[in-house]
Amino acid sequence: MPLSEHERKLLAEMEAALEQDDPRLVSTLSGKIRTRQGGRVVAGASALFGGMAILLGGLIAKVPAIGIAGFITSLVGTFLIISNFSAGKMRSATAGNKSKSKKAWGDRLEERWDKRNFDN
Repeated sequence: MPLSEHERKLLAEMEAALEQDDPRLVSTLSGKIRTRQGGRVVAGASALFGGMAILLGGLIAKVPAIGIAGFITSLVGTFLIISNFSAGKMRSATAGNKSKSKKAWGDRLEERWDKRNFDN
């Protein structure tokens, strides 16, 4: 059964409100994964393994400065990998704090629905 024009308009408004309030949920439901920092994991992994190679090279050559440089490079690579995974949790935690100060989007949609249907 096709939707009426009014129902299509309501659905479009609800979709727009959902997309504005929770774009991460929309991207999950639509199948589009938004990873802006996917290259950060690759850079971190390459820095980690490159740093390990430099560290081993410094140990073999018995040059402490090269070993220290390799250790620092590995440390930076590890930091890049870990910060990429924990950044998503921090973003969702701060988003949750912002939404607590406002009404939830579901409450606003419910108010709109009641206003449209019962305030005629």
